[in-house]
Amino acid sequence: MPSSLTPSSPALGRTLPPRTLPARAVPRRAVLGGGLGLGALLTLVGCTPTDTTPLPAGDEPVRGGVLRYFEPQTWTTLFPPQAGFYPNGGIVNNITDRLLYQDEETLELHPWIAEELPEVNADATEFTFRIRTGVTYSDGSALDAANVAKNFDLFGLGDNARGLPISEQITNYAGSEVLDDRTVRFRFDAPAPGFPQATSTMNAGLLSNATLDLDSEGFGPGRSTGIATSGPFYIADEEVGTRLSIRAREDYDWAPPHFEHQGRAHLDGLDYLVNAEYSVRIGALVSGQADGVRDVQAPDEARVVEKGIQLFAQPTNGINNCMTLRQRDPILEDVQVRRALTAAIDRERIVSKLFTDNYPVATGILARGAAGYVEAPGAWAFDPQEANRLLDEAGWARPADGGYRVKDGTRLSVRVNIALPQPRSREVQSLVQEDLRRVGVQLLINEGDQAQQTIDSANLDRVQIYHSMVARADYDVVASQWSVNNRNAFLNEDAETGEWGDEEVEEILARVTGSARAEDREAAVADLQEHFIDQAQVIPLFEEPQVFGFRRTVQGFATEPVGRPRFYDVWLADGDTRAEAAGETRSTGSTRSARTTAAEAAGTTTRQEA
Repeated sequence: MPSSLTPSSPALGRTLPPRTLPARAVPRRAVLGGGLGLGALLTLVGCTPTDTTPLPAGDEPVRGGVLRYFEPQTWTTLFPPQAGFYPNGGIVNNITDRLLYQDEETLELHPWIAEELPEVNADATEFTFRIRTGVTYSDGSALDAANVAKNFDLFGLGDNARGLPISEQITNYAGSEVLDDRTVRFRFDAPAPGFPQATSTMNAGLLSNATLDLDSEGFGPGRSTGIATSGPFYIADEEVGTRLSIRAREDYDWAPPHFEHQGRAHLDGLDYLVNAEYSVRIGALVSGQADGVRDVQAPDEARVVEKGIQLFAQPTNGINNCMTLRQRDPILEDVQVRRALTAAIDRERIVSKLFTDNYPVATGILARGAAGYVEAPGAWAFDPQEANRLLDEAGWARPADGGYRVKDGTRLSVRVNIALPQPRSREVQSLVQEDLRRVGVQLLINEGDQAQQTIDSANLDRVQIYHSMVARADYDVVASQWSVNNRNAFLNEDAETGEWGDEEVEEILARVTGSARAEDREAAVADLQEHFIDQAQVIPLFEEPQVFGFRRTVQGFATEPVGRPRFYDVWLADGDTRAEAAGETRSTGSTRSARTTAAEAAGTTTRQEA
């Protein structure tokens, strides 16, 4: 049995032929103000000292310290199958272990809680795992084969009575069989070649038996300290909507065997702080009141770096930030209209005005580092003249005053959601709105908080263009986004009539998830992308990273393959932490007070963002 495998390697050099539309050169990027208000910018640039904290000689990690980390939104659930929301995943990734570990750069799979890679039968319907000994949960219970089976029975089958959904990453799951106290076999009704990779994600983070018996409320805000996990950190305390504290497990000794770092985490713990005010988060980071933040906005990247802050732009290795055109809508069912919208949108302008080089214009529907990436030069070229021609041919007449087009008394009007977890979604759609207005198309921008956006996005009458992205380093990411069995971004099937917008999409997705051969899956993903381009169903905008900022004292930061933070290897290289490591008498509380009093004060004014 090999020590690693790569079940989902990116396509090698496959390129779709260019369309005849002329491609525009990418203009020079301009970093515009817009992230911080004017007053905050003046303070940041003119009044705040640069981070020049002396760092110790050498790079040997030291133990101790509590890292203060700001999030723009509060977490909503810690049930692993629902950890796709970044605030959820940023916690779950650090408190849970998984059967396998996926390398963030090579995407290879390695043993973790599984003693070795699984034995897989010929048609990828049976996977047998051997479990390590000596692993325990934070409630003291053992992690054994029966417990692993109970985890995946819940993740693969869900429990509607308790409000716990099936994991979108586990398809065709039939059940488990415990062969002995260290061996478990999983069976599937159809080939499930993506299952090994699925076991490596935070969506398959392992939970104790007692935790697996909780209902959805038990995984929600206010209940987090009752969740028992086996990871390097456990949940120690929570203030609903403002703070969640995790602390290191002293007995942790089951990191992936190929890691150089073994044993306890270097940090004593982390405090996840929530503050919806961007200027407060960035101000706390630059002033030294916080150690790190997620979601440094593009307009402020250069200014933050100028203040000595470390910037990490981590690729998410999945579906690019994109717009899915729902062709069950009477207007968008016409491929000529969809092609016109594609030609009318100036993606280069969007990226140059709103983002930096960390957000490259998409060259494919999938990111360049994603499994199955296919480069498609010219497929979404900006050509407003072609857009006007297509709309004229489709019968949408432009009035003499240059207003919105009309056909049979109906205005050419569609609505798009605001993807609040995605960077600058409103600003992106405002620029798209301007582009479409120039060719006589009205784009309405849906209003509402996260809950309202979720409700409206599931209603074809409310949202006809769906703005989103999905991160997963496996071919199955396309099914996660577009299959009617998962996120169903197209709303592709009418549940009442059984009518499809495009049934061929679902047929291709079944080939992606249903073959045991990596070559077949790669070919199906390529076919899907070619179909999307031919039918003008998806408009990719840019490759979306997760952008983190950290003080110079924060060392060893990394993420998993889709950009969720991993703090197991992180250590603090400041004087207080080194003194603690040297054994000086300083309580944890006094150290935290010296380093973070101002941040705690800021935390008292935090408010929840949906």
